[in-house]
Amino acid sequence: MIEQERIGLYIQSLNSNLPEKLSKIEKEALHEEVPIIKKSTQGLLRFLVRSKKPKHILEVGCAVGFSALLMCEYMPENGHITTIEKVPQRIQKARENFTFAGRNSQITLLTGDATDILKELVTQNKEYDMIFMDAAKGQYLNFFENIHKLLSLDGLLISDNVLQDGDIVESRYAIEKRNRTIHRRMRDYLYLLTHHEELDTVILPMGDGVTLSTKIQKDIAIRKES
Repeated sequence: MIEQERIGLYIQSLNSNLPEKLSKIEKEALHEEVPIIKKSTQGLLRFLVRSKKPKHILEVGCAVGFSALLMCEYMPENGHITTIEKVPQRIQKARENFTFAGRNSQITLLTGDATDILKELVTQNKEYDMIFMDAAKGQYLNFFENIHKLLSLDGLLISDNVLQDGDIVESRYAIEKRNRTIHRRMRDYLYLLTHHEELDTVILPMGDGVTLSTKIQKDIAIRKES
């Protein structure tokens, strides 16, 4: 059995450094205790954006803009990111960070409740070849119907923080009462992703848990099940 913490630290030591401006934003976020993606997830996101080369990215949960700026570094030159945030202080900081990094033309920040914004994007017939979910974990399940509509065929849905510091494997009775609703919703979300007929999903136990889901055609889904 590999000792996860030690091997994780070793792998992190091999990761390449962030660009200077992005590193500064990361340090400020950590100092101010703003939740941003973990080092291991950064490496995965960088790899996926470089490999997939998405031109249209949707991010649900902008925070201070760190992950959007990270994806900007590695997406195609003609790529564009649409990101959603509702907390006023984080919206202001994200805009400052986008300006600081010189990425305003490549990022559109939509402000307000993600549930309403996702519905509006669907009515506008928007489509994205990569979607990064990093918002309120108890809302993933509620977001899914519209997220699925917005994801293009062969598009990639990345969902972060799905294992809840390992609590996801615990019985609901072992979870504090105030966390049981989120625990149940995340379990339901993971079941939905792994059993949906139009998704091929893998769960990665890295960071705080990441799922990768590719949207597939129904006939492919049927062959997969048979």
